[in-house]
Amino acid sequence: MIDITLPDGTIKQVDKNSTAMDLALSISEGLARNVLAAEVGGEIVDAHLPIKENATLKLLTWNDDDGKSTMWHSSAHLMAEAIQFFYPKAKFAIGPPIAKGFYYDIDFMGASFSENDLQKIESKMKELAKPKNKYIRKEISKDEAVSYFEGKEDPYKLELLENLEDGTITFYTQGEFTDLCRGPHIPHTGFIKAVKLTAVAGAYWRGDEKNKQLTRIYGITFPKQAELTAHMELLEEAKKRDHRKLGKELELFTFSQKVGQGLPLWLPNGAALRERLENFLKRAQKKAGYDQVITPHIANKELYVCSGHYEKYGEDSFQPIKTPDPNEEFYLKPMNCPHHCEIFKSKPRSYKDLPTRFAEFGTVYRYEQSGELHGLTRVRGFTQDDAHIFCTQDQVKQEFKNVIDIVLYVLKTLDFKDFKAQISLRDPSNKTKYIGSDENWVKAETAIIEAAKEKELNTVVEYGEAAFYGPKLDFMVKDAIGREWQLGTIQVDYNLPERFELEYVGSDNLKHRPVMIHRAPFGSMERFVAVLLEHCGGDFPLWLATHQFTILPISEKFNEYAQKVSDVLNNYDIRGLIDDRNEKIGKKIRDAELAKRPFMLVIGEKEFEAGTVSVRQRGQGDQGSMSVKGFAEFVQDLVNKELAIND
Repeated sequence: MIDITLPDGTIKQVDKNSTAMDLALSISEGLARNVLAAEVGGEIVDAHLPIKENATLKLLTWNDDDGKSTMWHSSAHLMAEAIQFFYPKAKFAIGPPIAKGFYYDIDFMGASFSENDLQKIESKMKELAKPKNKYIRKEISKDEAVSYFEGKEDPYKLELLENLEDGTITFYTQGEFTDLCRGPHIPHTGFIKAVKLTAVAGAYWRGDEKNKQLTRIYGITFPKQAELTAHMELLEEAKKRDHRKLGKELELFTFSQKVGQGLPLWLPNGAALRERLENFLKRAQKKAGYDQVITPHIANKELYVCSGHYEKYGEDSFQPIKTPDPNEEFYLKPMNCPHHCEIFKSKPRSYKDLPTRFAEFGTVYRYEQSGELHGLTRVRGFTQDDAHIFCTQDQVKQEFKNVIDIVLYVLKTLDFKDFKAQISLRDPSNKTKYIGSDENWVKAETAIIEAAKEKELNTVVEYGEAAFYGPKLDFMVKDAIGREWQLGTIQVDYNLPERFELEYVGSDNLKHRPVMIHRAPFGSMERFVAVLLEHCGGDFPLWLATHQFTILPISEKFNEYAQKVSDVLNNYDIRGLIDDRNEKIGKKIRDAELAKRPFMLVIGEKEFEAGTVSVRQRGQGDQGSMSVKGFAEFVQDLVNKELAIND
């Protein structure tokens, strides 16, 4: 007998080699019918895999992320079986699950395939799912596996097999399709009731532009048609909110092939939006005791060798910048932290100077593959709202909590209400990916865990997601239509101060090493603007709106008064414009609504004579007549409430 510990702490004794499905059946047949996979001892496995020793067990259903992921992985295999039916010569590369669905990279060996062919593949998948064919796992020797794929003349699987060791190789078969795969998979194809193949794209084998370009087919499946319908409606809403579409409509940013892929150009409206966001955070930072610094866009290679960034990312950076001096080599700045270390080191520091907080809206450059670039969310040049705090070990937790307060202020002000804090720790089974001593890692991880607990954050722990130099707290935010984004981040770092030999003189008159906290509440300006655009659908809060008002004179004889009103409001630092087109007032109001203008100020004979404006608020209708000064104070009061200035 072996002991199986369930999530609620209950221990069940079962026969050795029992399966998760056996245990599910012992609880209830209804539960067993919904089990897709199992988490045994922290590892996701097939529900029918024998359990050989004492272990923890979690039964995974569609309600679990890992359950969904397992079904989507199995759906990729089902799609491959359907494609194999129509294209028997096709070669299959890799087919993993992704955040929402799955894809498979396929070499059609010269046969044509387009989005027009997706419907027949969908229909075949549904047909193949109905017999409830089991996903059968088979352990196989490396020689047998190589022989099998040599017979199929499949270069992709043969290349994958090169890095696999004998005794670790498994095949999975369902119906007429067999694939090299480590699993896990759902029990049978019958769980897959609703299918939608969503896109066709190109993808280089193993992401290398030097390799052959394959056809990548994306899809998603659900256990119920109603869930697929809801998902497709969500996708339609997402299209309307696409930041690339809204960015063009609102004239915020653009891209140019001549400038270069992944290098956004901010238009006047976008630059003004960024400036308002930056000033908003600068005010909060000044109040919290930060000092602004500025660092150059390039640095000597030795800076990044010292920090360890060159070793980790050097090959993935832009190529070095050469100078007439053959002994010099510069790189475009991929991050700001090494520069801030040098600023800290620029003069002697005392414990009385700590904590020292340097903040910078610093633009950095990282070479992303062209196929991975996506609007503002994945670019090659971006600006981080970066700051680095140098403090004593005793100050770490409080400083970390203070940063959490800033992040929470940002999220609250911009109406991100649904979020969780992900505690990203080191992978305990592969410490070679990280720099620094175990002792420092334990101290850093403990500080984050305790700070998050004391701030009563809703947290999840993810192992293996830490930065290479330290653990971090990542804020995972859901937008208005339920999609999750990683925005703000806070990191504790004992390692860069070691590498840069940073010091301060303590109260004991001895030299000590400071601790470094990295933080970026927005993450990057580009990504944050993209997420914010999609979250609010371009309907920004009043304090951020490009134009807070539009003045609508009902005829041209009131244009001069309209200009006077505009001048007064501009003096109150309230932004807007005048719609003096020769159009009916109804059309002007509709156009202002479509342009997402918060306020419309209608001016006619009555307003002109009284020196007032007739106020119409977007989404709330008429607000009555106000004096120009009264309207200005009304807007300022609303803005102050949005920014919690008087709290």
